[in-house]
Amino acid sequence: MRATGFGLLFLAATAAIAPASAQGVPPRAEALIDDAVVAEVRSWLSTEIVRLSVTNQNERYADLDANGISALDAQWVAEREAADKPLIAATLSSPLSVYLTRIQARSLGLYAELFVTDAHGLNVGQSSITSDFWQGDEAKFQETFPKGPDAVFIDEPEWDDEMRVWRAQLNLTIADESGRTPIGAATVEINLTELMRRDGFVGG
Repeated sequence: MRATGFGLLFLAATAAIAPASAQGVPPRAEALIDDAVVAEVRSWLSTEIVRLSVTNQNERYADLDANGISALDAQWVAEREAADKPLIAATLSSPLSVYLTRIQARSLGLYAELFVTDAHGLNVGQSSITSDFWQGDEAKFQETFPKGPDAVFIDEPEWDDEMRVWRAQLNLTIADESGRTPIGAATVEINLTELMRRDGFVGG
């Protein structure tokens, strides 16, 4: 239930101390990231710009083998420290990355990071630079794309010491227009502290 009236006033009064007290008590990510949150994420993922972007990259990299994937990932990691960043620049300037950046901005602090991957687990679009280009060896991809079009995987919460908030990743399979065939996956890092504030939770 969303907080209104007195509940919001109480939360505003306690917001300054909530993150500090929450650090030792991880919130239950699966309780906070409920069906309504998942449905909201699916609503903006189920758009033409997402499907077309993922489908186009799947076609582009249809013949890519393990060596090709490793080469792209190594290029991405090297570019993070280089002045010239052709692969990173091309990805971050894509229409999908622009779209995801706008979604993150409109969330007003709820979404900390967004990225979408193709059928290989390679980044297609993202709201910020990720540490690597290939996510296919991580649970965020292995627990979604290979497990079908409706797969959802919520990772364990982590404490962000710099921002002093709890975060958790919501990971979902992206399906084609029919909803039956997986084409990629998405990761949405959610600010659990902000979600608790909006939902009216007090404590973990």
